[in-house]
Amino acid sequence: MTYNEALTYIHSICWKGSKLGLERTQELLQKLGNPQKKLKFIHIAGTNGKGSCAAMLSSILEEAGYLVGLYTSPFINRFNERMQIDHQNIPDDELAELTDYIRPFADSMADSPTEFELITALAMVYFARHNCDIVVLEVGMGGALDSTNIIDTPEAAVIMAMGLDHVKELGPTMADIASAKAGIIKSGGDVVIYGGNPEADPVFEQVCQEKGARLHKADFSAIVPGPFDLDGQSFSYGGWQDLRIPLVGVYQMRNAAVVLETVKVLRNKGWNLSDKAVADGLRHTRWPARFEVLRRDPVFIVDGGHNPHGIRATAESLQRLFPGRKFTFVTGVMADKDVESILGLIVPLAEQFFTVRPDNPRAMSAEELARRIQAMGVKATPCASVQEGVAKAVEAEGKDGVACALGSLYMSGDVRACFQ
Repeated sequence: MTYNEALTYIHSICWKGSKLGLERTQELLQKLGNPQKKLKFIHIAGTNGKGSCAAMLSSILEEAGYLVGLYTSPFINRFNERMQIDHQNIPDDELAELTDYIRPFADSMADSPTEFELITALAMVYFARHNCDIVVLEVGMGGALDSTNIIDTPEAAVIMAMGLDHVKELGPTMADIASAKAGIIKSGGDVVIYGGNPEADPVFEQVCQEKGARLHKADFSAIVPGPFDLDGQSFSYGGWQDLRIPLVGVYQMRNAAVVLETVKVLRNKGWNLSDKAVADGLRHTRWPARFEVLRRDPVFIVDGGHNPHGIRATAESLQRLFPGRKFTFVTGVMADKDVESILGLIVPLAEQFFTVRPDNPRAMSAEELARRIQAMGVKATPCASVQEGVAKAVEAEGKDGVACALGSLYMSGDVRACFQ
């Protein structure tokens, strides 16, 4: 099987996308010898910040000398980004070989696994074959019934910032969504939460109490911000002084605080994470399409914010870096998102919009999105492609302006490609 044949197989079988439940993943992994049983994990759920947290933690663990697996979704530029060891994507030939190995087991199942379930199983085999010391494992959606939740008690379960997203699958209220994400809490485990949500936090506290799990919460009042610019920001937290992250979004200091609380948990379990490894790991963290600066003249930023909670954080970061300025936005959204709330957060900051349709069947048309923005009193021009939208935004802003592409991770790769 070639690499392209492997991708075709993964994407093309008549699987139904997101069928929540653990039975298929458990059956497939059992057929494969339960490779996940050979691994240790940090399991990360939440509405926003999962990927940034995973990137920071894996970078710290790598700096400490551990062999670290990283499993995230979705990918930005290449499928292989979804599973990495020491921040190196799975090689094409190994992805093809593993897919060829797993295919007969998947095909033999009466209830076929979904695409995400197959990829999760493939990643488990990959990490186990390479004897990873630890795997940083990002939940796909929810928690309780997500296919990543077939692991035993992890070294730490981390629940990042909460917001209303995937309400069709997880439930209409914050308590419903929190209950789904609390499903990654295992008996006797350690749980680190972002906290600060009055509807979600009691759910996490109750589940921890029921399962005898130890709850740890980041203390955002302990963050002391330092200098910030387009290259990153400095801050202190607790006993850590003058830490630097090359991630520009103002929310990244809060994400980093959760990471540092997780470091404390890992240290208590015997993981050798020196202050130097922590500082170097944070300083070397790279995570594309999260308030990433792609150009300086004009400034062009891409951010994968795709729900009201994430867009609010993006707007806050733009206002912090460029107070009083209006922006040109390149925007595309999924039609099943809370589009009105998303637009309500960024329209007040906008000079104009260029709307695009991300490459996803759930995406809203550029024309429909433009109509909705125009109805809110702001100029919006639909574009035939992401490339056209980016080019027009750069031209409109001139040398000294600021443009930002946001609304969906599914278009972030195309945006980044315009500057490579």
